[in-house]
Amino acid sequence: MEWGVFGIQKLHAPFRFAAQPAVAFGGLLLLAGRLADHLGHKRVFTAGLLGFAVASAAAGAAPTARFLFAARAVEGAFAALLAAAALALVATTFTESCERRRAIAVFGALGGAGASLGVVLGGALTQWFGWRWCLLVNVPIALTALVGTVWMPADHSRRRHGCIDIAGAVLGCGGLTAVVYGCSRAEAHGWSAPSVLGTLVGGAALLMVFAHWQTRAAAPLLPPRLMRDGRRVASLVAGAALMMGQLSVSLFLTYYLQTVLDWSALASGLGFLPISLVTTATATQIGTRLLPRFGPRVMMTAGLSVSACGLLQLALLTPDSGYAANVLPALVTFGVRNGAGFLAIMTGATADVPAQDAGIASASVNSAQQVGGSIGSVVFNTVAASAATAFHGSGRTATLHGFTTAVRYPLAALLLAAVVTAALARKRERPTAPKPDDPTAPKPDGPTDSRVMDVGSAVHGK
Repeated sequence: MEWGVFGIQKLHAPFRFAAQPAVAFGGLLLLAGRLADHLGHKRVFTAGLLGFAVASAAAGAAPTARFLFAARAVEGAFAALLAAAALALVATTFTESCERRRAIAVFGALGGAGASLGVVLGGALTQWFGWRWCLLVNVPIALTALVGTVWMPADHSRRRHGCIDIAGAVLGCGGLTAVVYGCSRAEAHGWSAPSVLGTLVGGAALLMVFAHWQTRAAAPLLPPRLMRDGRRVASLVAGAALMMGQLSVSLFLTYYLQTVLDWSALASGLGFLPISLVTTATATQIGTRLLPRFGPRVMMTAGLSVSACGLLQLALLTPDSGYAANVLPALVTFGVRNGAGFLAIMTGATADVPAQDAGIASASVNSAQQVGGSIGSVVFNTVAASAATAFHGSGRTATLHGFTTAVRYPLAALLLAAVVTAALARKRERPTAPKPDDPTAPKPDGPTDSRVMDVGSAVHGK
């Protein structure tokens, strides 16, 4: 019994190790998105790459734990700049609808494939060289991407002018930081701990005040008009639910491959490769063809439903299940989900957004995914540990029982999100370009940039 609970806690140590960048990343996304709109998407993207490389090098060479935690927090802050600017760059650089769909598909496929390949590389580096190289390897990757920005097209998209909503930034970023931090502490201290409850309640209160302030601010950080599009709200809901399912899959399969099947860290990482391959193929070859025909609503709902099927496959695993017959089909299912679901989410979240709001639109979907993943992983871990403790058995059977029990929660969340997404995204909204008298509209002090992120119009045949 104790072995089972200890196995869960030991397995998730690397995920707790990632708490510092996760808190900084999740908390600063909205501010990073608006900075990208004001300063320029390419400029912020370049700064994010350089800062991320330096912070990763500092974390990898950290002499003390405090230095490591501080460097990881800085790393998360620059990662927020990268995440907010990257999708905005993709959506505003490619002006033709067909090109933009392909670009977003490749962007999503590389993101999903990179996450899976990171498991492979992380396992190999940990096994052969030690944990520090899991951080140091970011340096050459980021610097290579930084060199690649030299060949990027110039960023001619129109920037926002005026002041940034400082009060909104404090409220929004503070609320997101508190929610993500509270979730990260709940795994170790429990949901009922006063420090956890206080942090979560405080974060929720800040977010409610933030939402109210955005309706009154002259130049809101997250303009309310962007949230009046049902497809965009549905995309945020779907993104949060899918990330919740994705992290649950990562936790479950990491445990199953290493503990039940007794695979090494490297072999377990290689076991995740089918997700990368299927994700890339689905997003670039199938998703781009189906999205114009069915639209984001159908694709997001289908992606959520397919993800629930994949979790159901995991819930049926037993200690005697094999990789090829039982684990591999689940991996293929999630690969299909990634390719179809995330392409539709990115499309729905950025459709019909003026180029000068591309950064905040990209940041909003990233924020939804971050919060959904943080809450989902903590719920999954807590339920798994409790179920393993209550199970009348021992060793691997008890721990596996805990995981198969915990799968029910993200599975239910995915099914609920599928219903909500289908309902919210039903109505086709008109483009959300600011009205002439909209106080949040950019000042017309230069040539008008007519490039609007009109993916939604394209996929609906408009």
